[in-house]
Amino acid sequence: MLQTLTIKNYALIEALDVNFTSGFTTITGETGAGKSILLGGLSLILGKRADLSSLRHKDKKCILEATFNIENYALKSFFKSEDLDYEALTIIRREILPSGKSRAFINDTPVTLSVLNQLGAYLVDIHSQNETRELVDEQFQFKVIDALANNKKPIVQYKEELKNYKALLKALKVHLEAQAIAVKEYDYNLFLFNELDEAKLEQINLEQLEQEYDTLNNVETILENAQETHQLLNDESVGLYAGMSQLKLQVSKLAQLSKHYEPVSTRVESIFIELDDITNELDALKEDLQASPDRLEVISQQLSDTENLFKKHSVNTIEDLIQIKNELDQKVIDTEGLDAEIEATKAKIEASKETLSTFALDIHNRREKAIPVLVKKLEALLALLGMPNARFQVGVNSSDSFYTNGADDLSFLFSANKGMDFNLLKKAASGGELSRIMLSIKAILSQYVKLPTIMFDEIDTGVSGEIAHKMGDIMAKMSKNMQVFSITHLPQIASKGVSHYKVYKETVNDTTITNLVQLNKDERVNEIALMLGGSDLQDSALAHAKQLLS
Repeated sequence: MLQTLTIKNYALIEALDVNFTSGFTTITGETGAGKSILLGGLSLILGKRADLSSLRHKDKKCILEATFNIENYALKSFFKSEDLDYEALTIIRREILPSGKSRAFINDTPVTLSVLNQLGAYLVDIHSQNETRELVDEQFQFKVIDALANNKKPIVQYKEELKNYKALLKALKVHLEAQAIAVKEYDYNLFLFNELDEAKLEQINLEQLEQEYDTLNNVETILENAQETHQLLNDESVGLYAGMSQLKLQVSKLAQLSKHYEPVSTRVESIFIELDDITNELDALKEDLQASPDRLEVISQQLSDTENLFKKHSVNTIEDLIQIKNELDQKVIDTEGLDAEIEATKAKIEASKETLSTFALDIHNRREKAIPVLVKKLEALLALLGMPNARFQVGVNSSDSFYTNGADDLSFLFSANKGMDFNLLKKAASGGELSRIMLSIKAILSQYVKLPTIMFDEIDTGVSGEIAHKMGDIMAKMSKNMQVFSITHLPQIASKGVSHYKVYKETVNDTTITNLVQLNKDERVNEIALMLGGSDLQDSALAHAKQLLS
């Protein structure tokens, strides 16, 4: 609820500091006294945009501040999401600087107008006769029906599942798009994979292949040199092996004659053994070496194929090719697995759709039960407000579409008089009728949900007599559950308020200023008498005023 309001240097207001109480508060004042200025200041606090014309003195800043008791408004999550300090008594302040810049604060934390607007919607509902857009809005109409239907929890469950359903639809779209792309690439990826797989890359030792290729490619030259080497070693007259055998024999004789030659003899023996081993190995290699054109062709082709793969995939090693093959294998597997993933997602969508339909049906059934109650209450209140023939035709039809609050299409039709066809509210009701319908709806809503402070701005225009009494009674009854303000020209309504404030203008030092003052009991009598009888306080008007207040 709104507890305090402070306004400085705004329009015709020099300085205003006022406290409010719970219950029903009425505000009166002559036409042009500044009631709209008061509402304008409050609107700025709630997030309305400002300009320099708001400043009374152009060289001073305008300050507007309000204190709200929000302990029963369940707003802790909002404050947390906006990173604001939560206080049961929350202070909102707006400053409009001479430069034209505007600043907003919630509990001394700077905020944007967007955040202020969001919070303001939870705190105060300003309603005038011209403000009927909410009433003809389908979402508001659903809100009214759902309040009576106690649909809060089912709709929360429905919204959670709707969020899951939409996420699944989005996932399916992503899978289908990926599948479309993958199908285009599938054949090519499969071809590349098969090409690498057939190359048997894991079995290739490139270094060994190159060595074998060099050997087979030069086999004739190698055999020729091997024959010459054999002759060099084994020629009977000049071969190294025969000469070394003779050397070994002679040095062995010297060692037998003199121990000084034993080391040399040992070394020669070692050389002879090594030469003998070399001779045998060369003979063995020569025996194993033979020309193989077929094998050479196979190796040459394998090396050529490998080199082509290197160029094709822009790599330099067998390991790189193996990695590319594995990646292609995974792409092929992923493509082949997309069908299963898509089918699994479709199954989840169907399951979610069934859950949504169950929640939507529950919401629908509750609405159908609540609608007759709403219609009965609305028509009864409107009869009190001078519309005895007002009738509503409200219905909900199940739809195949899932909306944000269920799967219903709403029909909210109205007829103001006997013999008139039912039509949409905005077409069938006048401005005054819409105001009375809105008052009735808000009165009904206040019995079911916690509404913000509501301020009716001359909603009683065009109403008088007994209907004004009934309208005042409805507002007073609403105030049992919430804080209600009524800016009114009617004494019948003004007298219903627990608190009564008067807006007035006065001239100070040749300057006009607007003030707001709370009236005491005697002042209320005089104010209501003036509203009844004009500028003269006649005894009859005073008596009537006292009667209204009693």
